[in-house]
Amino acid sequence: MRIAVVEDNTELANGIAYRLRDRGHSVDLLHDGVEAERFLRHEGADLVVLDINLPGKDGLAVLRDLRAAGDGTPVILLTARGETQERVAGLDAGADDYLTKPFEMDELEARLRALARRKDLVFSARDTLGALVFDRTSRQLLDKDVPLDVPRREIAVLECLMERRGRIVSKDQLTTHVYGTGADVDDSAVEPHVSRLRRRLEGYGVRIKTARGLGYMLEADT
Repeated sequence: MRIAVVEDNTELANGIAYRLRDRGHSVDLLHDGVEAERFLRHEGADLVVLDINLPGKDGLAVLRDLRAAGDGTPVILLTARGETQERVAGLDAGADDYLTKPFEMDELEARLRALARRKDLVFSARDTLGALVFDRTSRQLLDKDVPLDVPRREIAVLECLMERRGRIVSKDQLTTHVYGTGADVDDSAVEPHVSRLRRRLEGYGVRIKTARGLGYMLEADT
């Protein structure tokens, strides 16, 4: 599952990301309200953990604008205050749940699981991909429970394509996912990884299609 964590407290954001990634989920970290709104509008997520007090644009404003745009992505609000008025404002703005800081990671995970069940989302560490299974926790691609020998950067390409399955993923998005934000790497650097991964997936009912000038899209047999 792809989860966007919007939190300007770097230590807390990294702690949440570490826990969720350890459970096999893809996590996008954002620390500014304007940045978060832009990301959610163009990239999207399965679930959003959204702090109320953010620089640039506060979380409630981000949430209201998302809902006004027809975006129904499940959102859990984080707040440093437990005041009833703020909780009510958050729920009225369209939040699905809220959590008051400080909180235990176990509780955040439990609320995410509950929200995923209510929204019929798959909160799982494994994902079926044609005749293969991708284990998010170990970051391995399995053929009948036998791991395939896939290099780390090809796995990163696969993760990025899987999180946007059925949608076109630009070379810039792949480059950021594989090499990190701000890396001094040309977009063409991902092309060999995509090519080799495409060959590895042949025969398993998994295809990486090229949208010329736009990027790539992952398709898999059901």
